[in-house]
Amino acid sequence: MKLLGKILLKLCGFHLHKDFDVKMKNAVIIEAPHTSMWDFVIGRAGLWVLGIRCHFLIKKELFFFPLGLVLRSLGAVPVNRGKDGKGFFDDIIKELSSNKNFSLVLTPEGTRKRNNNWKKGYYFIAQQSKKPIFMAWIDYKKKECGVNPKPIYPTGNYSEDFVAIEDFYRGINAKHPEGFNLTPKE
Repeated sequence: MKLLGKILLKLCGFHLHKDFDVKMKNAVIIEAPHTSMWDFVIGRAGLWVLGIRCHFLIKKELFFFPLGLVLRSLGAVPVNRGKDGKGFFDDIIKELSSNKNFSLVLTPEGTRKRNNNWKKGYYFIAQQSKKPIFMAWIDYKKKECGVNPKPIYPTGNYSEDFVAIEDFYRGINAKHPEGFNLTPKE
């Protein structure tokens, strides 16, 4: 997969910012900005090159034959969006807590459209499973992507921790900037 990741990044004209030595085998990885379907391709390719095996959530309606086989092989976990969210979160937290080789990539914006309020699920999953949050990024202006090697360990004070997360993503250029929302700095 590492070779495929290198090829995909090259075809997309991106390079990987490689100041990363941390072995991420059991973490929550957030990826932003998320304003285009290309974010998935570029982000996934970058993680492959870094040798990071991870899973991601995708609506269960896409798990039909043969696409479902491909999605599962890429690390997809089907989500029943009509099911009680608490039960699903409990399952993910249990998987992160018990499986030392399970990392989960989430897009906190929750959609490619502009979202004025980021979803908080990634934070609570990391907090309850006692796992670090690593911040992956894709910058379309600089044509680079990467992962911040300094994770955030949830303190339980979401507002304070979120300031640090937003500050990290400030200055990152989305494919569609009008769709990327960060709280304005005062």
